[in-house]
Amino acid sequence: MARIGVNALYLIPGGVGGTEIYLRELLKALASIDSANEYFVFTNLETGADLVPKQANFHWKQQAIHGRFRPGRIIWEQSALPLECSRYRVDVLFNPGFTAPFFCPCAQVTTFHDLQHKRHPEYFRWFDLPFWNLLLRLAVERSKALIAVSEATQRDLIEFYPSSAGRISVVHHGVDPAFFYLDRSVIEPYLLCVSTLHPHKNIERLIRAFDKWTGPEKLVLAGMRGFQTALIEKLIAERALDARIELKGWIGREELMQLYARARGFIYPSTFEGFGMPVLEAMAAGVPVACSGIAPLKEVAGPGALFFDPADETDIGRAIGLVLRDEKLRRELGEMGRARARAFSWEASARGTLDVLLGCLNGPVE
Repeated sequence: MARIGVNALYLIPGGVGGTEIYLRELLKALASIDSANEYFVFTNLETGADLVPKQANFHWKQQAIHGRFRPGRIIWEQSALPLECSRYRVDVLFNPGFTAPFFCPCAQVTTFHDLQHKRHPEYFRWFDLPFWNLLLRLAVERSKALIAVSEATQRDLIEFYPSSAGRISVVHHGVDPAFFYLDRSVIEPYLLCVSTLHPHKNIERLIRAFDKWTGPEKLVLAGMRGFQTALIEKLIAERALDARIELKGWIGREELMQLYARARGFIYPSTFEGFGMPVLEAMAAGVPVACSGIAPLKEVAGPGALFFDPADETDIGRAIGLVLRDEKLRRELGEMGRARARAFSWEASARGTLDVLLGCLNGPVE
């Protein structure tokens, strides 16, 4: 029996986007497949007991630190968390949110969702970037094994951190089975985009392309209000699109599922991704999907989506028209998307993750 620590100090409910979904769904799936090993889930003060499965081998260990205070959280992660690992005799520490303690009494496994800080450093605030570079480099160096959420992220890890080669396992995200059973008998006239309002999500170009669309559909944007929120709101106001574009902000999972259930189409114009979970969710729901033709999204969507050039507003506009109006294509995308999405499950993700964690118990810690 292994004693597995889970470093959830980074998680701020409603504040970290897809990495929250990742950890919540992964823990649920681990509980469903593993009743033998002991799990110690270390959370901050913002994160409640609902994160931790109500199962005898899962233990909630809340720490006296606020995750929103990032400097304090990082200091706690580097100093107090290793002591907690010793206290609970943890054999392997799982870091699902990029960063890891430099000194730790046990083996470590760290998940990398993307390497945006290397691919697009221009999207980071000047005072944040040095810490991203330092902490993620240390995580690579101090982890016995690394998990990449896509082949594309694995390639980036090897390119920017050559020493990681041979220590990386690709473990894809899964998708909540509930998406496959959404009732799509009532379709409403809107195009859905689920995305944080960050620069790399390319929402500006989407809005400009949508402005040229003459159909009756609205554009609904759901997701965290990120660094580009003010700019997006200004662009909508300048173009008098308030009646045609709705900014939902971060919403709960049930409300989000209902948006998928009723959407006429789904669009995802991002210029950079590590995986692209909203694309997978939309395909599972049977919504016709159009998305950027970038490597991670092609890896996830396969034949289940219509691809476009995210740098070309005309091509984005073409995709909008096809996904909303071409009935034959819409039917094909809905069917192929659902079929493709069935290849991804949180159970498979949990099994892959557990294999990596238990594999670290053999041999010396690097």
